[in-house]
Amino acid sequence: MDQRGLVERAGRGDHDAFASLVDASLARLEAVARLIVRDPELARDAVQDAYIRAWRDLPGLREPERFDAWLHRLTVNACLDAVRKRRRRPIEVDLSPISPPVIGDESGRIADRDLIERGFRRIRPEQRAIIVLHYYVGMPFSAVAEALDIPQGTAQSRLHRAMTDLRAAIAAVEAAPGALERGVVA
Repeated sequence: MDQRGLVERAGRGDHDAFASLVDASLARLEAVARLIVRDPELARDAVQDAYIRAWRDLPGLREPERFDAWLHRLTVNACLDAVRKRRRRPIEVDLSPISPPVIGDESGRIADRDLIERGFRRIRPEQRAIIVLHYYVGMPFSAVAEALDIPQGTAQSRLHRAMTDLRAAIAAVEAAPGALERGVVA
């Protein structure tokens, strides 16, 4: 059965149809959530909250063909809510790629990943969310805008600002390369 049919059946209370939708999206949403909240347990909690909201609100979804964007929006919002609740808790990041990486120089990829991870620590969760949706998930601006429930131009400008801040954060990390090893986190 196609996704639209599953969404319509789930909206009428069909648990099996909803389970199929969950199975099809769980790994992808958990990867997105981990990149945004930077804590595997918190990410699983956020995805679970998103699925609970989806089950509760699915009967009111007017356009079943927009289910994926709607589910991404619920997940991003659940992630941002979770981060707000746990502001003071130190967060670790596990940057697991969503798709298999291209084979190349392993040490260079590890260094790049570490540098990006350190940069991610210095930007806001809202900025991480838009970067993850566009660059990690591969969503076009129209889908990012729909997932975040903002105009497309706003999504483009927020992504531009997030990338500017990420580049600045990475430059700051490169300027003080031993800071994290010494226990100094900015």
